[in-house]
Amino acid sequence: MSVRLYVGNLPQSFDAKELEALFTGVGEGVRFKAVHDRETGSCRGFGFANVDDQKLAETVIAQLNGREFGGNALRIEISERKDSRSSAPGDRRGPGGGTPLRQVVNKVVHADQVDGEAPDPRWAGELAKLKQLLDSQKVSV
Repeated sequence: MSVRLYVGNLPQSFDAKELEALFTGVGEGVRFKAVHDRETGSCRGFGFANVDDQKLAETVIAQLNGREFGGNALRIEISERKDSRSSAPGDRRGPGGGTPLRQVVNKVVHADQVDGEAPDPRWAGELAKLKQLLDSQKVSV
């Protein structure tokens, strides 16, 4: 039975043959397809690999999850099939309805009133980038 793997954290531009060679190094029978943006045609940063059997899928995950590729650490896990999800639109819970499919990490919650002393959490990422940019432009005198 074929197993579908999610392959994430791909660089915007990468050589597909290089990635396929990485998979082939683990074992034969791995087919990969990147997901591309409809408008620009560039990679959206993830794709899916079909693996011939469960044992090979586990080996691929063990050997390549977290491995550096094109400057990024790959994220490889077993993909959740669309048909296994709940039929309710917008419901992110599994078929049992009790537990979420994927745990949300570093979730930013919108607040209408922002604490006057703390930066607005909606802009925290941009603020961090701006601080790094300013730090890199400082000149030692």
